[in-house]
Amino acid sequence: MRATDWCLSWAGAAVVLATSSDEQHPAENIADGSSETFWTTTGMFPQEFIIGFPKCVKISKVAIQCYLVRTLRIERSVSKDPVGFEQCIEKDLQHTEGQLQMEEFSLPDCQATYLRFIIKSAFDHFVSVHRVMAEGTAENT
Repeated sequence: MRATDWCLSWAGAAVVLATSSDEQHPAENIADGSSETFWTTTGMFPQEFIIGFPKCVKISKVAIQCYLVRTLRIERSVSKDPVGFEQCIEKDLQHTEGQLQMEEFSLPDCQATYLRFIIKSAFDHFVSVHRVMAEGTAENT
């Protein structure tokens, strides 16, 4: 079975929660597949967003393209609703002046219906998230 990027809106993913809202840079931009568009936070940390999948998926790898994120935690839920999250990974990212941070996380056999990304701290007052990818396969239901 071929791996799919489940964080794309055309694959059925949806940003179901974001703690910041900006008309020019909405959270939906995270799932549009483009690094040119982005979601931006509007101050204070932590900030978070939750991506919902159309079905339970088995994720092998998660990647994020962002800017000025210092500490990131990724959690998963297998519930029908976005509740009961369990931590998958937490990492301090390297600051990359003038270019996007591109981080990849191996999450072997991680089942999820939702992924929550918590930006615990940043290198500045605002951060941007350009793209999130979750490579995996659909669970047999």
